Amino acid sequence: MAPIKFVDADINDVLAQLTDEEKMSLLGAPNWWNTNKIDRLGVPGIRMSDGPNGVRGASHFLSSPSQCIPCATSMGATFDLDLIREAGAFLAAEAKLKSAVCLLAPTCNIQRNPLGGRAFESFSEDPHLSGTLAAAYVNGLQKNGVAATIKHFVCNDQEHQRTAASSEVSDRALREIYLMPFMIAQRDAQPIAYMTSYGRVNGTHVSESPWLIGDEGILRKEWGFKGLIMSDWFGTYGVDLPIKAGLDLEMPGPPRWRTALLMSGVYGCQKVILSDIEKRAANVLEFAQRLARLSPQTVFGDGVEHETKDTPEVKVFNRRLASEGMVLLKNHNNALPLGKGLKIAVIGPNAKGRVASGGGSAFLKSSYVVRPWEGLSENVPEGTSLSYSLGCYAHKYLPTLETQLTTESGKPGWTAAFFCNDASGQPTGKPVGEYVLNDTRVKLNDFIPAGLTPTWTMKLSGILTVESDGPFELGLTVSGRAKLWVNDKLTIDNWTKQRPGDFFYGQGTIEEKAIVELTADKPTRIRVEYTNTSPEDGRKKDLSQPALMLGVRLGGCPAIDPDKAIEDAVTLAKESDAAILVVGLTSEWEAEGSDRPTMDLPTRQHELIEKVSAANSRTVVVVQAGSATSMPYVESAAAILQAWYSGNEVGNAIADVVFGKVNPSGKLPISLPRRIEDIGPAAFNIRSENGKIRYAEDLFVGYKNYTRTGVRPLFPFGFGLSYSNFSVSDLKVSAPVGKDASSFSVELSVNVANTSALAGSEVVQAYITLPSTSKLTQPSQQLKAFAKVKNLSPGETASVVLVLSKYSVSYWDDRDNHWVAEEGEYTVDVGTSSADLPLKGTFIVDKPFTWSGL
Repeated sequence: MAPIKFVDADINDVLAQLTDEEKMSLLGAPNWWNTNKIDRLGVPGIRMSDGPNGVRGASHFLSSPSQCIPCATSMGATFDLDLIREAGAFLAAEAKLKSAVCLLAPTCNIQRNPLGGRAFESFSEDPHLSGTLAAAYVNGLQKNGVAATIKHFVCNDQEHQRTAASSEVSDRALREIYLMPFMIAQRDAQPIAYMTSYGRVNGTHVSESPWLIGDEGILRKEWGFKGLIMSDWFGTYGVDLPIKAGLDLEMPGPPRWRTALLMSGVYGCQKVILSDIEKRAANVLEFAQRLARLSPQTVFGDGVEHETKDTPEVKVFNRRLASEGMVLLKNHNNALPLGKGLKIAVIGPNAKGRVASGGGSAFLKSSYVVRPWEGLSENVPEGTSLSYSLGCYAHKYLPTLETQLTTESGKPGWTAAFFCNDASGQPTGKPVGEYVLNDTRVKLNDFIPAGLTPTWTMKLSGILTVESDGPFELGLTVSGRAKLWVNDKLTIDNWTKQRPGDFFYGQGTIEEKAIVELTADKPTRIRVEYTNTSPEDGRKKDLSQPALMLGVRLGGCPAIDPDKAIEDAVTLAKESDAAILVVGLTSEWEAEGSDRPTMDLPTRQHELIEKVSAANSRTVVVVQAGSATSMPYVESAAAILQAWYSGNEVGNAIADVVFGKVNPSGKLPISLPRRIEDIGPAAFNIRSENGKIRYAEDLFVGYKNYTRTGVRPLFPFGFGLSYSNFSVSDLKVSAPVGKDASSFSVELSVNVANTSALAGSEVVQAYITLPSTSKLTQPSQQLKAFAKVKNLSPGETASVVLVLSKYSVSYWDDRDNHWVAEEGEYTVDVGTSSADLPLKGTFIVDKPFTWSGL
């Protein structure tokens, strides 16, 4: 009965029954994924899980298989609000399978620079597109009983020195570009929770900013947010300032700050007083109660994680979502789709790779991955044959080995056994815990078995079986210390001396490598010994003390002759009617914790593409990357397909587009520059310098910079080809309805015609330019409305209606701190990309108005 009482209780009554210690406990967490519960009053602990492209569950160490859906840029490329709402509902069902009712998603930061390590997690460079898609995602989640935690509020747009750097941004740019996606999502979907960014904005950490998150600040007062504000993991940096600023919950637990220090603050120096604690505790209680009402069976259930459901319906949805986000960038001489009776060469490092997601907190253990080679092979047209050649490698770390390992008893994976250490630091006695892992990325941040000594040892062992004879390269990366034995021979020492790297968000080492000779189908004994202590050279702090991340990673693959690999690929391409090159990045190149060093594809991929394209005039390049990559091959390749990170069904989705089962309709949610310098000042302001990252491009982010400077991007924002042809015509612009912010609207109507012989879908985009008489500098042609016309039959014409609101005509006045719509003539440009806007209209605002709030 206790849970029912809490669900129906008045929060103030619950608060009054709590002891001061219980109130304080609510402001922290017991572990990595849960909030604290108060059993005696029936207050449940709320389980969270990482998104945004799947639901991992409550353990990195013993991850349960999960559905991996496409990354946010892929979802952004759909320009399809209905489909993204479906994705949110899909993730809500996945979350409940993991006994979670709070998803740490969506991410709607702005892709101001393609090198940002987490760019793939965000929808777009455009605030209107980002915000409307985020709202659809949130509504899909929350209408199905799972809280959204929209993140990272705000300006978490790069990874360099992310916990310390200050994003130096003007008030106008902050409002019009970086806060706008959150503002639109708040207006249209009311997320239940927000997560603060790691860094500072104009000198102050967001988690300590009353102006941004306080009871009298932008989020809570101006926008009317009533939910929970939590920190990013280890994104709390003090006791009193975050609490007084409005940060309700420090994550993860056990807390680093809201401990005895907090007690001292309350009862000692009174930097925090009890009423401050009670405000924050009330928000946590309301959060728990709201979710208990939305999903009582999950909140008050057994908390057991259930296997993901790889049902036919799930696979169909994943496949559709993935294919709808793919963007056809080039299709010279109708190189695509590829039809019957062809001999096709499939080439490239990602063709047989399991590249489903970017890295960091977005990465999860996919329940399955249809690799491009598998998808192409299983969907090949009648009479068409496929042959494969690697071409080159593209990994940053050697590929993980879980699919090639078994335990001594023959189970898939390898065994992890934990031991206490004696006084000399040596493992002793029987294992404290023993587990079978199906991943050679072993993350220990959210799990170690109970009963271990402060320093301890983990021994990992398994049987490795490879497919071919020859040299095999192994790599060991660690946060802690580790050694690798192959057939009981010490092969890699990443224990005695270490070299710093970016493993585990910059806390680990580089990958130390060795080459061994292996024989096909002959068992090879693999053993790794790991300890949580530091190397003895004193370079790093003692990792036996509380640390953000601990873990070890084993990778490996056959060693190749790089020159011969390219030669073999070129030979195969010459012998074939067409070549499909699957290239791009991986979850190590695009990942939380570090930014990309360059737009170029790593290793020798560009060389491979150029040589294969020269050998075969029908070369199709499929690019797997979450953001822009350079394309020096743009003239030589016959076709280019931007496939992003497409989740479990990546291979089938690529095959659907390449073989014409799906008519591509994705549009770029980001501009693709020819070179990084073309993006403007953002190109030179991604790294922290003296603790500051200067947003020198101000309002001119993405396509707004290209429009302003006249520099042509490689491919413009909103662009995407189809196997069909479309035309837009008959733009009509109504006179504004309403004369003030509460009632203002303008209606646009436009006709879209399919002028080809194949059914397809098109996205209509409306861009607004403020009056030339404006008092302030304004970007021209800003996206303010769009609609996707789906499955238009050959010869069919559809009428599309778009509505503009006060958001479409307003800018932020940083002098008077409100939104302004000036009087004058506003221009409307309508078309199918930011660079293809054939229709033009105008409307007049004859009386200016101002507004605040939402």
